[in-house]
Amino acid sequence: MERLLILNASPRAPRSHSQIYARMLADAWKGSALCQEVRPACHSAIRQAIGEADALVLVFPLYADSLPVPLLRLFKELEACPPCRRPAVSVVVNCGFLEPFQNDIAVEMVRLFCRRNGYPFAAALEIASGEAILDTPFRFLAGRALRRLARAIRRGEHRVFRVTMPLPKRVFLRASTAYWTAYGRRFGVSPRQMASMEIEPGPPSP
Repeated sequence: MERLLILNASPRAPRSHSQIYARMLADAWKGSALCQEVRPACHSAIRQAIGEADALVLVFPLYADSLPVPLLRLFKELEACPPCRRPAVSVVVNCGFLEPFQNDIAVEMVRLFCRRNGYPFAAALEIASGEAILDTPFRFLAGRALRRLARAIRRGEHRVFRVTMPLPKRVFLRASTAYWTAYGRRFGVSPRQMASMEIEPGPPSP
């Protein structure tokens, strides 16, 4: 039975949506699957686990159209100290946008790492509306896509899967605006403050 290693590279790994996706993928694998959070203290153990795995899946959220810092740090470590063998790499990336193609650049970045470091690239799943889809009746779409990804990895298929909530964009924007407005209100932050580019108040004027 092929051994699958699933790495959760979310900065909020223990309480992240990536954690849920990793567990759903492990359940869909129907075999030996190990889920591991990506933290600097675990890099040595991760490198050994990669060398023992038959397939590797990176699960992470999209951060500013790019890869999250924990994954970038792991890539740097693997370039400096590569594992004893390099399994095929697949990707599960989720973003808060409605369009799955927003994840394309992040997938290409992983492909580039694989190409430069001798890892075969297998398959990818791009999940849109990833912050919300798990809490809606459309959760089954994400589960179905993860099962398809698991089958593709097992068969050695090079495919890209995409999934999102089947909603008109205006409905998605209205619902997401209402969610974030209510979320900000809980912490005393107004919509105007959330729309500002200012992260912290600047120094007082002289």
